[in-house]
Amino acid sequence: MRKPFFIFVLLLITNSIFSNEISAEEILKKMDENYVTETRVATMKMVVHGRRNSRTIEMKSYSQGTENSFTEYLSPARERGTKMLKLENNLWIYSPTTDRIIKISGHMLHQSVMGSDLSYEDLMDEDELLDDYTAKVTNELTFEGNDCWELYLLGKKNDLAYAKRIILVDKEKFLPLKQELYGLSGTLLKEIIVEEAFKIDNRWYPKHLIFRDVLKKGKGTEIFFDSIEINVDIPKSKLSKASLRK
Repeated sequence: MRKPFFIFVLLLITNSIFSNEISAEEILKKMDENYVTETRVATMKMVVHGRRNSRTIEMKSYSQGTENSFTEYLSPARERGTKMLKLENNLWIYSPTTDRIIKISGHMLHQSVMGSDLSYEDLMDEDELLDDYTAKVTNELTFEGNDCWELYLLGKKNDLAYAKRIILVDKEKFLPLKQELYGLSGTLLKEIIVEEAFKIDNRWYPKHLIFRDVLKKGKGTEIFFDSIEINVDIPKSKLSKASLRK
């Protein structure tokens, strides 16, 4: 009589354990829910490490969902007044030194942003991951003292900036702490590591991250977020081509 009872209890425990498991799709959904907001205004610094020296660029950005954003460079003086506007799949840059608006498209998307490890294509790559990738949980591990899921993401389309991603997602914050970005050939192209995060209205955002082009020799590019405001009013005029010359 005891054996069937033991088996029954074991089945209950096993079912309980598996019922607490979370699917890769649910993890991606929670990641998107954590990151994507109706609107967001952020001030930040981008430290570009060169072979001999480093330089710091300060900027302010205004975002509406994942499709529309406007960024203005505040310093240094030579970059001040440079502006970028992203409207869905279109990207324009305004240069105050030439007083010209240039549309970035085609091969130009692969060019470096201000000499950093980021490309213009990286700036366009802000769609919700669940829309672009299929995913599976491949491991559970500890990264920098944080319990994480390891996710393997495979692109649903051939025109994505990165065909494959391997992401370590913090189990508590649903924040990607490390990302490896691969090309169609399977070559590792970029690496992103979150060094520090901060909480805003029950959401977690990176405060300090390192973006590194692994095909280059260098320390990568550091990004520091000084402030982030979410779900605030952004004038419609700010997210229009007219704002580039204002």
